Amino acid sequence: MPSLVTFSHDRNIARVRLNRPDRHNALTPGLLDDLRNCLQLARGVDPDALVLSAEGRSFSTGGDVGGFMDHAKNPDELLAYSDRIVGTLHDAIIDLLEFPSPVFAAVNGPVTGGSLGLVLAADLIAMSETAFLQPYYGVVGFGPDGGWTALLPERIGTAKALELQYLNSRLKAEDALRLGLANAVVPEKDVAHQIDTWTASIANMNSNTLKTTRANIWDKPRISTVRERLNQEKHRFLQRVTARDTLEGMKRFTGRP
Repeated sequence: MPSLVTFSHDRNIARVRLNRPDRHNALTPGLLDDLRNCLQLARGVDPDALVLSAEGRSFSTGGDVGGFMDHAKNPDELLAYSDRIVGTLHDAIIDLLEFPSPVFAAVNGPVTGGSLGLVLAADLIAMSETAFLQPYYGVVGFGPDGGWTALLPERIGTAKALELQYLNSRLKAEDALRLGLANAVVPEKDVAHQIDTWTASIANMNSNTLKTTRANIWDKPRISTVRERLNQEKHRFLQRVTARDTLEGMKRFTGRP
């Protein structure tokens, strides 16, 4: 079985790629475990930069609602599954924030649900013109996870973060650029080229200075605050996931009886 996340290292650039294109890179425990393992491999080669990207038409559509439904008949089993998947996602976000080198994200397509946190943990983000960000929590009934309340308000302001989630707004790439959630918006075929332009640019910089800069920004107190808020998200996600209205929302979303 192919890995759900792949790792490569070339010219001192580490590349980690989500590899579940048939399911739009929806998050599962296996994919998140592979992601954390690949991030550990990337850390071990001490790269000048880390590039996070995805195979297929979507960057990631967040937690696989079908996966939650597979465990929904047993509340204890659903809680255990939810704790595992949200907890591992949040650990992966912290892994990215603690990564010692600059982190670039190549967002080739839609980003929904908790996968937003993987993008928010990046320093420079190149988005395809067709990419968008959207929460979907209010549609299904889940509590927000992946940094929608732990990281997003700091980036775009509390009022805008609430608006996006209350209205389930679809934030197009150009809007993400305007709000500072993306650094470049290009045609889908040029996303990789934009990332290569950035990696070529930093090749002319002192890599230790860039690492020091990132360490100053994502210092222990700041990451500790994010970790605490992510833990709050998980706690409230677990409160919501077994609620009757959430179970009904999952059924409507998946079309399952």
